[in-house]
Amino acid sequence: MIILIRSSLWRKPSFQGTILKPRFLTSLNLWNEDITPEIKRKIEEHWKNKIASKPFNENDKSKEKYYVLPMFPYPSGSLHMGHVRVYTISDAVARYQRMNNKNVIHPIGWDAFGLPAENAAIERKIAPSVWTRQNIAHMKNQLEQLGCSFEWDREFATCDTEYYKWTQDLFIKLYDAGLIYQRKALVNWDPVDQTVLADEQVDENGCSWRSGAKVEKKLLKQWFVRTTKFAKSLFDNLDSSILHDWRDIIKLQKHWIGECNGVNFDFKVTNSEVEFVTLWTSHPEYIEDVKFVVVSENHILAKQEGVTDVAGAVKLKAELENPFTKHKIPVFMSHEIEYLPLTDSYVGIPGVADKATNFAQTCGIPHDNTPLLKNTDEVTAKQEHICNTAKHMKIGGYWTSAKLKDWLISRQRYWGTPIPMIHCKDCRAVTVPKDQLPVELPNLSTLSKKGGSQLAEVSEWLNTKCPKCGQDAKRETDTMDTFVDSSWYFLRFTDPVNKKKIFDENKAEELMPVDLYIGGKEHAVLHLYYARFINHFLHSLGLVPEKEPFKRLLVQGMVMGRSYKVKTTGEYLPENKVKILDMKKNKAVTKGTGEPVVIAWEKMSKSKHNGVDPAEMFEQYGADTTRLLILADVSPTSHRNWNSNTFPGIMNWQKRLWLTIRDFLTYRNSLPKMIPDNEFKSHDDFMFDSRNYYVKGASFNYVISQQMSIAVSKQQGLTNSLRKCPPAVYAYSKQFERALAAQIIMLAPMAPHFSSELWSGFVSAPKRLNNSEEIIWDKAVLDQEWPVVDLDYQLELSFQVNGHENALVKIARKDLENLPKEKALEMALQQKEVQTTLTKRNILDVRYDCHKGFDGILNIITDQPPPKVKEADSV
Repeated sequence: MIILIRSSLWRKPSFQGTILKPRFLTSLNLWNEDITPEIKRKIEEHWKNKIASKPFNENDKSKEKYYVLPMFPYPSGSLHMGHVRVYTISDAVARYQRMNNKNVIHPIGWDAFGLPAENAAIERKIAPSVWTRQNIAHMKNQLEQLGCSFEWDREFATCDTEYYKWTQDLFIKLYDAGLIYQRKALVNWDPVDQTVLADEQVDENGCSWRSGAKVEKKLLKQWFVRTTKFAKSLFDNLDSSILHDWRDIIKLQKHWIGECNGVNFDFKVTNSEVEFVTLWTSHPEYIEDVKFVVVSENHILAKQEGVTDVAGAVKLKAELENPFTKHKIPVFMSHEIEYLPLTDSYVGIPGVADKATNFAQTCGIPHDNTPLLKNTDEVTAKQEHICNTAKHMKIGGYWTSAKLKDWLISRQRYWGTPIPMIHCKDCRAVTVPKDQLPVELPNLSTLSKKGGSQLAEVSEWLNTKCPKCGQDAKRETDTMDTFVDSSWYFLRFTDPVNKKKIFDENKAEELMPVDLYIGGKEHAVLHLYYARFINHFLHSLGLVPEKEPFKRLLVQGMVMGRSYKVKTTGEYLPENKVKILDMKKNKAVTKGTGEPVVIAWEKMSKSKHNGVDPAEMFEQYGADTTRLLILADVSPTSHRNWNSNTFPGIMNWQKRLWLTIRDFLTYRNSLPKMIPDNEFKSHDDFMFDSRNYYVKGASFNYVISQQMSIAVSKQQGLTNSLRKCPPAVYAYSKQFERALAAQIIMLAPMAPHFSSELWSGFVSAPKRLNNSEEIIWDKAVLDQEWPVVDLDYQLELSFQVNGHENALVKIARKDLENLPKEKALEMALQQKEVQTTLTKRNILDVRYDCHKGFDGILNIITDQPPPKVKEADSV
């Protein structure tokens, strides 16, 4: 315990009389009743319209902006527990940052286009827009019931014409920049949902991710976005200092993109329906010397000609034209070439690679071995020349990986953003003039499962005039992949009502990048890749300030439910049809037949009968208890096994907090007998120490480590300290008063209704003449300033060598925050443990870190590796 000499705070003070409180501080005054689910619901009903936080103020330049963004939901009809988790986390962070004097923007919207809505509408024989709007209304009501402090004035749905107008504008920007093209491609076709699927929407068994149908291959003319042009920028920028806490997401992104050690070039195809193919080579400097191309049986050219599994090599009818020399290049299908992973073509340049030379000799391909360039400078100069020429010719020339493919965005469905292109017999594909945007979907009350033909059948929508020549023309009937809609929504939130342009670049300059982006790991590859690509592209146009759209990521784990599956048939059963024999050993049988049942934790799903309805949780436990349950026990980044056995801990904590306010009111009003001064001082000092210790811990885990569950446990620790105090400390201790205020304030972002009621009781107690200065007594809890560690509280400065702690010293906060690195190093070298560890080692670097109000770390990096130690279990 830290004993500090302060003024005689423990002497019995006088009290002020009761003062009238503003209406928004008035509680239900039910302190003599035990806290029950019914009282929790009364509390939430009382406070639901009083806990709204101040919205983002665009004109307030005195505060630092903080943009916290949860991934917006698909309006499926009702919230699920995964939604509850992500939006509780984002709301807690938003409220925390507001209480830390940040100007917070916390918007929400709806990812409203897509197959599920269209299929649901077909089943119900209603328009997708009707089904979608009904779901949005219901889910919005649930989010409000959850107590989320969203910027509802910035709300939009991607199916709003005022949103997808700008998605179409973005498409045209990409097209004008040469990043969108149309070509015939061998695509994945879902025969049930009647649409194209991207490769990533097909599972390892070759089945559709939505319908489950076996995917077929079709040759269709499709629209692509040339994302590969930005591959190297997207790969290299993953090492940018602007990215914080991306952890393993950087590895996932790098793996998806691949090392950009080659260049793509477009080659025209003759004797084929395919107009051109894109070929990758790690030797762009020799692209003029290509003598042949080999493809696998899965390549579009082999599929088109029906060539399948053969021994040796088969020459195809199709030929390629070298864009630099105009020479014809033969194409072979063969298994004799070892293709790079996830690739289906090989560019043959004899003399550069032995396997190219050997293949040319085996197949009798005329060639002279390409003379190799003499040195690195020659290679570099030739590469730059070739790539620049290719860029000028608009046939590629950008460094990318062998496996990365361009983004296929065509979808043959009705419920999506119409592609703003018009097809003219003479002018071919022409963009819709921007003053004619949006190209609106025709208003269809009923749909059939005919995919893209649905739009093709609406003649009054389909038939139009060519913007260039005025002749009769037809609109594009494909719609965009919904990943396009979600690839830029975070930018529209900065300026959601702009009717003149996609967003105001000055507002983007002020608000971007997003400070914290929160969402599921399942979106950490594709959605994040597409969003990063669009942001890199818009940065190249000067419309956004940074290449990267998101500074920090919080990738939360799934909420898992216990499932019961019949071992022999794989049928999932609801819990009421299962007889549990031994839960600890996961032994169970079906009721009636006694067949063995497999018990497992799996992602919540209606089909697995293991889901939990948030509405039932709100009714049974209250919204705030549900919020606390979803945040407690496990890190946000870990999967959360939803188990009612963990509920009592949170409910008992709420009960102890309720009793603490009841006791505080009782003792402040009754003025119990004073205890001896030395005993009082001991408790007073203990509360000073407890307040600072737990404020430091909870604050650090709220935002620095992003461990909300530990922030909960730190607050529970402070409650335990408060409950240990005798009545006189409740009544007379200023440090108890400060600690209790800090307790309620730190709870507020997580449980805003409940903490508002606790605070109302707290401030209604008689005031001391020397009451705590940092408390704003006439304001609600959510308008309080976040508690900070006292300047004279002793923080820890840890001295490490190569990341392993050697020594620890205590320093007052006011001294630690102003401690220069040189002085900290000097202190470290005075410690015997550090001196021993550094014997015969050279210091290469010193890293010093000390967040305001938190402990400090000085790490000495030497020329020797750190000693091997057993890795501790994670918290």
